[in-house]
Amino acid sequence: MSTFASRSHSSGPWTHVARAAAALAAGMGVGRFVYTPILPLMHDGAGLSASAGANLATANYIGYLIGALAGILSPALIRSRTVLRASLLLLTATLAAMPLTHSTLVWEGLRLLAGVTSALVFVVAAGSLLHHLQEHPPHLSGWAFGGVGGGIALSGLLVLALRPLADWRAAWWAAAALTALLAWGAWNLRPEGAPAPARDAGPGTRTHRWFGALFVSYTLEGVGYIIAGTFLVAAVGQGSPGWVGSGAWVLVGLAAVPSSALWARLGHRFSRPGLLLSALAIQAAGIALPALTDATTAALTSAVLFGATFLGVSTLALAAGAHLRFPRSVALLTAGYSVGQILGPLLVAPLLHHGYHQALLLAALTVLTAAAAAAVLRIGFPHHMAVVRPTNPLHQRESTEDARPT
Repeated sequence: MSTFASRSHSSGPWTHVARAAAALAAGMGVGRFVYTPILPLMHDGAGLSASAGANLATANYIGYLIGALAGILSPALIRSRTVLRASLLLLTATLAAMPLTHSTLVWEGLRLLAGVTSALVFVVAAGSLLHHLQEHPPHLSGWAFGGVGGGIALSGLLVLALRPLADWRAAWWAAAALTALLAWGAWNLRPEGAPAPARDAGPGTRTHRWFGALFVSYTLEGVGYIIAGTFLVAAVGQGSPGWVGSGAWVLVGLAAVPSSALWARLGHRFSRPGLLLSALAIQAAGIALPALTDATTAALTSAVLFGATFLGVSTLALAAGAHLRFPRSVALLTAGYSVGQILGPLLVAPLLHHGYHQALLLAALTVLTAAAAAAVLRIGFPHHMAVVRPTNPLHQRESTEDARPT
């Protein structure tokens, strides 16, 4: 046992990145988001209505909030390899069980449980990543978070390949097999260690007004992004050839892989509030495109813009919260984001009787409103406030050079 621990401890940073990326790909990229490309197959083959599809999405997001709150209220979960492994196994089981029933109620229960386990995988992986790589360049963590995009791309390719050959049941079973493979890659991920004693950061600038604007912006992003993240493939599929919807989802994943690393690098050269505003505006344009035209080029462009921004927005928002040193900023921002994800499908459910275009337009408008809140955040943002290295491993490292204004 000690030999194994020593070998795990001595593994290089890129090995840690690879294991964390595999965990995030399994928990988020496949376990959570594979529902998006499978949804049209369930409409066609399982008789799932649009409103029932929205309910399944909502159940998953409620489960995610439960899992995130569990990680916040019980920090020991974040430091447990047993929790990580059990969550990966249980998540795989929920995916494999989806084809075994036609009961919408059972599907909702399975997606709820998948949401809980996805969140637990995320908090363990993120805590491990930011704790053990805190002395390394931030782009390393960005590449690991790109595992979410890798999982999205892999699951999208899987569904695209199976679409002409098999039905929705085979898609779920294939997703379960892919999750199991990724879980094997993440099996030896080292959770974060015991927290260091808290240090007094000393008196600092009052940041309530800026954090309030950040919280509003990030919560609204949760509402808008999840509408697109849930219904983009189905919306594109309404007016395009059958391959375009799944192909667009593959592009979302591929664009997301380098996005966190790229936005993290930009965050060291330019104002984070300014970058957040830019990312949200780009994302809003990408979400609106498939609602404005059925052209294949527009659908694929939308996928690239959405994939290139949704992880970047999270990277920038959480880093801005850490910079402001607002108490429990990561926990509060994550909670607001999770509540937004629950509200998103519920808000658009009445619009789905007329297709998905109105839902996408509402999502784009919501993300634009988030951009307006980011613009407020940018006014007078304390870029050069004194910053101490946070002891909370969920906070990214900061320095006064990390947030220079444009």
